Amino acid sequence: MSSLQIVWFKRDLRVDDHRPLLEAAARGPVLPLYVVEPELWQQPDASERQWLFCRESLLELRQALAELGQPLVVRSGDVVQVLERARRQFGVDGLWSHEETGNGWTYQRDKRVGAWARAHGIQWGEIRQFGVTRRMRSRNGWAKRWEEQMAEPITPAPAGVPALEEIDPGVIPERPCPELLPDDCSQRQTGGRSIGLGELRDFLQHRAPCYQRAMSSPKSAFTGCSRLSAYLAWGCLSMREVLQTSRHHSGRGVSSFESRLHWHCHFIQKLEDQPEIEFSDFHPYMRGIRETNAERLAAWTEGRTGVPFVDACMRALKAHGWINFRMRAMLMSFASYNLWLPWRDSGLHLARQFVDYEPGIHWSQCQMQSGSTSINTIRIYNPIKQGMDHDPQGVFIRQWCPELKDVSTIHIHEPWMLGGGRSAPIVDVTTSMQLAKDRIWEIRRSAGFDRHADAIQRMHGSRKAGLKPTASRRRQKRSNDNGVRQLSLEL
Repeated sequence: MSSLQIVWFKRDLRVDDHRPLLEAAARGPVLPLYVVEPELWQQPDASERQWLFCRESLLELRQALAELGQPLVVRSGDVVQVLERARRQFGVDGLWSHEETGNGWTYQRDKRVGAWARAHGIQWGEIRQFGVTRRMRSRNGWAKRWEEQMAEPITPAPAGVPALEEIDPGVIPERPCPELLPDDCSQRQTGGRSIGLGELRDFLQHRAPCYQRAMSSPKSAFTGCSRLSAYLAWGCLSMREVLQTSRHHSGRGVSSFESRLHWHCHFIQKLEDQPEIEFSDFHPYMRGIRETNAERLAAWTEGRTGVPFVDACMRALKAHGWINFRMRAMLMSFASYNLWLPWRDSGLHLARQFVDYEPGIHWSQCQMQSGSTSINTIRIYNPIKQGMDHDPQGVFIRQWCPELKDVSTIHIHEPWMLGGGRSAPIVDVTTSMQLAKDRIWEIRRSAGFDRHADAIQRMHGSRKAGLKPTASRRRQKRSNDNGVRQLSLEL
């Protein structure tokens, strides 16, 4: 097997529209490999709910590959050591995978894999999976390139992948490592390509017409949104096939959905271009302004802040592993502004809660919703108003906060106003919002702030937004959104 080609599956758990698999199959015998990496699952952004979705997807992928001739081979351990054992045992002519814009750990791991491949003269063919451009010098023309990439033909699965003799496929473990904590997510979506395809069909045929109306409220979003985000994040479906399938349908809902596929890649591109934004504020003036507070963080993560709509959303997220974008933004806003918590602390909790955790989107949005990007408006969500707008009768609140089931509708959003010994929230919503706004605007008016903000806009800003330099924008009213619409990324 001197011409053995290894196809390394990561977050691309499918055989259709998988160019690395097709390219490898055209060059020699193929070893389709997934490496369960215990150290990856020990990272602070990993959770059991994510692993269980991944595991279900791996089981279906193994069956799909077996139908082509060679089932998925699974090994546990350090990926470089696994690859080296394969090289010594069989000889390896080529390594194939999709490019990955993952977290900091996977970035460093891929650098080690690259060094291993170069040291042994093994060609590593990395192929784009999303509309994200590696080593991009300028954002100019990005949207056009994205459209061109998404219009490329769907890659068919190979006609066959001949079986490799005497290779044990290995076990897909129940748990990737002993350290991963149990994580009850009773209403989590099930992983796997077949279910993802079913969601896509159902959305386009039945739910898309109501998409724009359904996406904002958590009462309707669980069934009104496409619910494809986890299947895209784990690669059960490809972005290209989802977009091209949607374009066989029409209507405002479909058009709105397609725009979110574009924004999906727009945000991943930010992390691709600047990996350190996972850990450090975009703008240097925003670094270190917030303080860790374990008590406040615990109350927020456990859904016991005393603000009913915030607590209901957090509890629903815990049970589903998903919540719509507006509520994600509100949860992050409340943590960052009302509780004045560092976005990295609150962001890690949300990352673990999201089955559809996509680092490029997640960390950009954590910074955007906490005011750290400097190129977006300061948008502080009033959680009481959000509750009144999206759950006026308190139905959602009572579902997830049963301790409030007997509170009248007129008081359901502010039960402390009833008196009678009812506890107030852990912070006064109005006062904490104003204090946060004053703190942020004081920083934004600092000498030199605009110079850094304009550099961030040149590197990361959407060219479609058409933003003027920061100083010019500041002359507009603070309530203006500075030319940047609030991005709705729920899928």
